[in-house]
Parts: sequence; structure tokens; C-alpha cells
Amino acid sequence: MGKLWTEEHRFRTMLKVEVAACQAMAELNLIPKPAAQKIAKKANFKISQVAQFERVTKHDVTAFLKSIATFVGPEARFIHKGLTSSDVLDTALSLQMREALDLLLTDTRGFAELLKKKALKYKETPMMGRSHGVHAEPLTLGLKFLLFYDEFKRNLTRLEAARDIISVGKISGAVGTYANVDPKVEEKTLKILNLRIAPVSTQILQRDRHAEVLTSLAILGGSLEKLATEIRHLQKTETLEVEEPFSEGQTGSSAMPHKRNPVNCERVAGLARVLRGNALAALENIALWHERDITHSSVERVILPDSFILAHFMIREMSAVLDGLQVYPDNMMDNIWKTRGLIFSQRVLLALIDKGLSRDAAYKIVQKNAMRVWKDKKLNFKTLILAEPEATSRFSKKEIEGLFGLDYHLKHIDTIFRRVIKK
Repeated sequence: MGKLWTEEHRFRTMLKVEVAACQAMAELNLIPKPAAQKIAKKANFKISQVAQFERVTKHDVTAFLKSIATFVGPEARFIHKGLTSSDVLDTALSLQMREALDLLLTDTRGFAELLKKKALKYKETPMMGRSHGVHAEPLTLGLKFLLFYDEFKRNLTRLEAARDIISVGKISGAVGTYANVDPKVEEKTLKILNLRIAPVSTQILQRDRHAEVLTSLAILGGSLEKLATEIRHLQKTETLEVEEPFSEGQTGSSAMPHKRNPVNCERVAGLARVLRGNALAALENIALWHERDITHSSVERVILPDSFILAHFMIREMSAVLDGLQVYPDNMMDNIWKTRGLIFSQRVLLALIDKGLSRDAAYKIVQKNAMRVWKDKKLNFKTLILAEPEATSRFSKKEIEGLFGLDYHLKHIDTIFRRVIKK
């Protein structure tokens, strides 16, 4: 990914645009065909030379054109004919962003498949569901992964839409009126480059397109942060239901040799903040003066390479975490029973209602006994319900014990999986 955002690759992509434009003009007999052929064969540049020229011109495109001219010779006068700098810069940037999105899409598809694989593997592995960080009701680890798989399918849809929205170029001149370049040149140039024509432009492509790409990357980062945060919570010592990989020879602390910290997940969670900040900068790039200014340009030279490189790093980092994730089903089961049956409170509540009690009366009975268990670690919720007159007068002992099984809570897992994973 980093190679796509080097100065070398940027100028190489700009050169493709310039050569394609010359080819288009030659096909339309706007420049001599032999000149276009020589340009296609000889056109090149040297980064060091461009930098040398730019120290004088204070303009990267004119410096770039001067460097090309040293390779092409007199025919270089036909290069950039009727074009403005942003015709080349923005069209080349679209090509770069499309390349970057293709690479990111490939890895994100792989990551989604990894989530699907984990979902199926742990489909029937019970664990504690939590709301507000407090034990709620049981679910399975596979269902957690299924949720993320479904979310990353949406991320893929957003990235594909972002690829589509940025797959445009413009060769329309200084203010988008085609005053000095025939619209047919744009049509032929962009066909060569496999880009669509922006139906209307100013001197630049409009920056809502770029903002859409960056916000898609920020949402991708948010989903990765969400998964990283979940793993971090489940890795806490008091929980220890899953754990990110910890390799041979790795150290968790310079002071405490026992430490096994979720550093990879923490890194991803932190970098997601950078992606969100960059997305905000992209949104602020939308509003420019009249047909353009260059307040967006300096910003994009930072946020576009950084965001793509970060997003790509983050997806690969979390792929490694997920691939080597340690899972502890025994700890999951221990945690399910840690509250001594309290997680079945709703099941008991609904059963009492089914037996004729009002919801308010049933709730008070269940909550009264539940609060006793919270306060006294020696008590067990099922034992208290077995001794509760309002329950024993309505249920047999076997019926009450039947209210405390995991299967009840997991009976629709297959239904949810079928909704998400179509066979």
C-alpha cells in the first residue's frame, strides 16, 4: 500500500494521464500522430530532476512537465495541450485511490471470510452476554463473530461504493468549460484509463467524492476498533474468555514479567481515531472558493496516504489477531455460572407471568430474590426460587429446575445464522 503513495508512483500515474491525453488528441487529429507515438515511447521523468525544477517553479506540475521534456524533446510541446494542472492531478489521484481501494478490498474480503470461519467454528460455544458490562443472558461466541461478519459485509459494500464514486476523471480545463480542450479528448482519455467522465466539474473533481471514500475508511476503522475493544474486554484478567496471540519471546512489560497485554488490539483502537480525524478533514475539503482553491491540496497530501496505509495496516493487524486468537471455553462456562443463576431471572419472570401473576407482582418476586444473591455470595438463585412460595405453589421442582438451562437461550442461534450465511 505504501508504494502506491510514493512520489514516484504519483508522478508515474500522472504520466499515464498525460500520455493518454496525447493519444486521444492524436486520434482526433489535434496533434500529429508521430508526435504522440514518440511521446508514448520516450515520455519519462526523474524524481530528483522534478525536485530540482520545483525549487525554481514552486509548482510541481510545471516542474514535472519540464522533466518530461528533457526525455521527449521538441514533441513535448504537445504534452498538456489545453489542460490545466488539476486535469492531470485529479485524474491521476482517482487512479491511485482506485488502486488503493482494490488492495484494501482484497484484504477486507479475506478478513470477512475469517470472521465467517470463526462464527461457524464457535457457533455452539456458550458464553456470557453482557449489557452495560454486566452479565445479561447467555449467547454463543459464534454469534458474536457472526455479528461482526455481517457488519464487515456492509463495510465491503461501502468500500465498493467508494471505489465507484472515485472512479472518475476530468479533462475539462481551467474552470471545467472545455474552452481549450475538446470534450472528445476527455472522453477518449478516460476510456483509455478506464475511468468515467465527471458529468460536470470545475477546475477540479468535487471533493464530496473524496470525503465519501475517507468516511468509508473511517467507518471501517470504527468496526475494527469495535472488534478490538471487544477482544480487549474479554481478555481482562477477571474475564479471560479470549486472548490475542502472545508469541514466544514476547514481553508485556519491562517491569512485570507476567504481563500479557492486548497491545495489537489497543494499537488498532488508537489508530481508528486518526482515521476519524482524517475523515473530518476530508469533509472540510468539500467547500472551496468558487471554481477552486488549493486549501484541499495540502490536506490531501497528508490524509489520503495516511488513511489508506493505516486502514490497510489495521485490517492486516486484526487479521493476525483473529487468526491466532486464543479461546477459553472453560472460562466462558465458569463466567456463565459466576452469578449463581441470576442470568435466568427473565426466564423465571416470564414463567410466573404465564402462570397467572401480573408482571409487576412477578417482577417484585424475582427481583427480591435476585438482590439477595447479589448481596450474599453464599446464596444461589435457583435455590431461592425453589424455596419461594409464589413459585412452588405454581411449579413442580422439576419445572423450576427446567427454567435454569442454557438450551432455552440458544434455541434460535441456527435461525440467526441462516439469515446471515446463505447456503
